[in-house]
Amino acid sequence: MFSFQNLEFLWLLVLLPALLLFAGKKSQFESYFSKDVLKQIYIKNRGFSSKFRANLLILSLAMLIFAIARPVFKGGEIEVKSSFIDVVVGLDISKSMSVDDVFPNRFEFSKNKLFTFLKDASDKRVSIVGFSDRAFLVSPLTKDFESLKFLVKNMNFSYLNLKGTSIISFLKSANSLFDKNEHKVVLIFSDGGDNVDFSKEIAYAKEHNIAVYVYLVATQKGALFKADNGDMAVLKANEAIKNLALQTGGAFLNYSLSNDDIKSISDDMSAKFRDKNEQSTMINEQQELFYYPLVLALVFFFMAIFSLPTRKI
Repeated sequence: MFSFQNLEFLWLLVLLPALLLFAGKKSQFESYFSKDVLKQIYIKNRGFSSKFRANLLILSLAMLIFAIARPVFKGGEIEVKSSFIDVVVGLDISKSMSVDDVFPNRFEFSKNKLFTFLKDASDKRVSIVGFSDRAFLVSPLTKDFESLKFLVKNMNFSYLNLKGTSIISFLKSANSLFDKNEHKVVLIFSDGGDNVDFSKEIAYAKEHNIAVYVYLVATQKGALFKADNGDMAVLKANEAIKNLALQTGGAFLNYSLSNDDIKSISDDMSAKFRDKNEQSTMINEQQELFYYPLVLALVFFFMAIFSLPTRKI
């Protein structure tokens, strides 16, 4: 089926008859001199007459208008399949993430691991959610990882002023970001908080088909932390959160300095969920034809320009 994408430009063709009438007028030389005199004025050569050249320029303009109108030949619909994974990343921003048992501290270490994860996330759309006792959205699902990096880089210790680590708040926020996906994937960077029973979080994740991956950013030895009342406490890694990952179809990893650990999480997500989240989109197949009239426009234009007759005077 033949059609024009920019049909409105064809209205410019109504100007061409006026140009043809203007081109048909006699030139100043033709008005003042007879044909015999004009033959003496111009050297006999292969140049086109002024009227013919004017018609070539008008024809060139017509072809240019057709090119701008974008003629296309439309075929049938074709099915395009795409396979990607939506991942909501949760960054723990509770005060305990300022502890420096990992360098430079738990929060900055988590950010750097997230950046490494994004390098190997070409088959994923990623959203960022910060959470402590409540959750807030940093970025919706996107493949614009440069913008994600910018937003995460600008998260600093001013965010770490909230107490508590509510995983359930994060899971509820994450669930609202998915587009009714059958399989939902989240990745949590946290020290585990102080919760010893994650049965409520496990039940919620199973009910909503959420696979939870946990990257534990803390050590068993822990480090000193000064509470608001001035008391000192040693905050250690809470490995009880491991059950949340293992019982929801995700995976659990303790922190390490190797970049291969976070890559293994990305690879595991791809192996488990990429084919399951395959989507099909129907698009119209079409062939662009604008270059045909464009080439003709250039040919007619150069024929007119390079065929000027030579005058004796």
